[in-house]
Amino acid sequence: MERTLFSEEHDLFRESWRRFVDKEIAPHHETWERDGIVPRELFLAAGAHGFLGMAAPVEHGGGGVDDFRYNLIISEEIQRAGVAGSGLGITLHNDICLPYFLHLTNDEQKARWLPGICSGELVTAVAMTEPGIGSDLASMRTSATRDGDTYVVNGAKTFITNGINADLVITAVKTDPTQRHKGMSLLVLERGMPGFERGRNLDKVGLHAQDTAELFFTDVAVPVANLLGSEEGKGFVHLVVNLPQERLSIAMSAVAAARAAFEMTLAYCKEREAFGQPIGSFQNSRFWLAEMRTEIDIAEVFVDRCVEALGTGDLTVEEAAEAKWWCTELQKKVVDRCVQLHGGYGYMLEYPVARAYLDARIQTIYGGTTEIMKEIIGRSLGV
Repeated sequence: MERTLFSEEHDLFRESWRRFVDKEIAPHHETWERDGIVPRELFLAAGAHGFLGMAAPVEHGGGGVDDFRYNLIISEEIQRAGVAGSGLGITLHNDICLPYFLHLTNDEQKARWLPGICSGELVTAVAMTEPGIGSDLASMRTSATRDGDTYVVNGAKTFITNGINADLVITAVKTDPTQRHKGMSLLVLERGMPGFERGRNLDKVGLHAQDTAELFFTDVAVPVANLLGSEEGKGFVHLVVNLPQERLSIAMSAVAAARAAFEMTLAYCKEREAFGQPIGSFQNSRFWLAEMRTEIDIAEVFVDRCVEALGTGDLTVEEAAEAKWWCTELQKKVVDRCVQLHGGYGYMLEYPVARAYLDARIQTIYGGTTEIMKEIIGRSLGV
């Protein structure tokens, strides 16, 4: 089915971004997978080419175009090239962190942070999850006690994407520990603040090129000027407002990853022979390929519609949750079947489909588990 989502400007952007991925990311992906991190120079190069902060105002170094279709293109081309681990930091920076700096900052904060975010000089992260609390954010223990013009922050966060590279960390804290949701606020912690320490770069199942770290805060003095939003206690509300875009971003990557795995498997099924004929010619293989092709096409249409709805301000929390759980579960199923169709070779890490299998597993967990997504949808049904 022909996609009607993109204009000529989007197609030109895709060509430019694809060249960047093929030249600046793909040749180094294996090295970065072994290193467990991408160099900060990748962010600088992406910023220099205009691939960071597309929605930020021009006067602050951004593209001045608030159009999430560009973010979709970035995600699709990262998955096409099979460099999900190397590219995740950029999608987090653009899709998930940037909105906080665009919509919750005052003029002084915008002038202080946005130019570096757009140039790649300031890498961003968001720190919500804490050891032992999982999805129950209201139970967080990281505290921020007001002391004059500063907050004194104590606590810890874990599973933080861009945790090693990040210069600016949007950190969920309790400014009023007597309250659950109403006691949460968002502070920006900056690299170099005394008492702000990074733990180990976590050893994950997949996405090895993406640095994911533990963060520790011991009496960190954070200026009140680093509070996001106009007042304390609104942190949970701010998170809820931004989560639909985050979940849509994950859904976009899931569909793109499923399509990339399908395309490489289709090519393999046409070339690989067994019993004197291509393995794709067997009825079971054809049926599996037909099912995958159909479900990916259907998921793509829904995600495209969600991107349009986000652009008009009409994307609901429930629709984003639907996209997130369905598309990520589809990615897992598709990649698993693709490994099966590759046979023993699908279990070899030298084959991209094996790495895609490892990278896929986190998708139904971060950004809100499948179970949490279903709970959000179910509650909206009045049951």
